[in-house]
Amino acid sequence: MAKQPVNEVFSTLKSYARKLSDGERTPAEIASALNDWAHESGQSLKAKITEEVEAAVLKMGFVKREEFDALVREVNALKKGKKSPAKKSAAKKAAVKKSPAKKSLAKKATKPVKKSAKRGL
Repeated sequence: MAKQPVNEVFSTLKSYARKLSDGERTPAEIASALNDWAHESGQSLKAKITEEVEAAVLKMGFVKREEFDALVREVNALKKGKKSPAKKSAAKKAAVKKSPAKKSLAKKATKPVKKSAKRGL
């Protein structure tokens, strides 16, 4: 499998050398054609490598940085959504509905913690 691209390179170089020696092409034309061919081959190789890396990353279960950043933005937006004024006002209304007697009972039921007990933790 690896020999085929090598043979392709040699056959391409041979054909350019033959055209140069036969006088069909000038050295500048050959150099330009080789430069274009090398550039196209490089782009093709980059595309193949990118495909292989993405397939391997997907197979391993990793996520791309862009996907991770998008999730972070979405989580931050959801966190901000929880603290919206509409939800705060609904929580305040629920607190107002509670009777003051229940609040005073809850306060009486709890005992203050001694300072020495806090230091032990």
